[in-house]
Amino acid sequence: METPGRRERKKAATRQALADAALNLFLERGYDQVSIRDIAEAADVSTTTLFKHFPGKEALVFDESADREARLVAAVREREEGQSIVEALRAYVLATWLPLTTHPQYAEFTALVSGTPALQEYGERMWTRHAAALGAAIAEETGVSSEDIACRALARFVLDIPALTRGRKDPREDVERIFDLLEAGWR
Repeated sequence: METPGRRERKKAATRQALADAALNLFLERGYDQVSIRDIAEAADVSTTTLFKHFPGKEALVFDESADREARLVAAVREREEGQSIVEALRAYVLATWLPLTTHPQYAEFTALVSGTPALQEYGERMWTRHAAALGAAIAEETGVSSEDIACRALARFVLDIPALTRGRKDPREDVERIFDLLEAGWR
């Protein structure tokens, strides 16, 4: 893998500084009480620079959306030889989503999103895009139409796992049970 150059590293650092500043301000003051200018100032950049990295205020909250979608699709396309799609998605969810549930700001972040209509709407649109991309990748890997209902359903079920297990006593056990159901079917 090629190491990113200085310019790419600086862009990534600026993007991360903006996302971090935004989240801290949103958690401190509330989403609607923070302006784009406030975020840019907190990150020590211009609003023009902010808009070079993010299309709008909501995108600052979901700053890793594009990367997550790419990694989700890669989990399907780049799975190990002999590994089923469901097994690959199980490994992906266990490795990426479960660690987020232990982040110190997880509860605050969840409350911010669920308590802010603009973020709920943005999150729903993002979820729909991810479901479409994942469904298409599953269809491609299984050699069926991108409109195949089973592929689309599997994608949606997998993407609903974080919401279904949020706040549960043992999210790992619940994730495993859901994937057992997806692997074996309802009995």
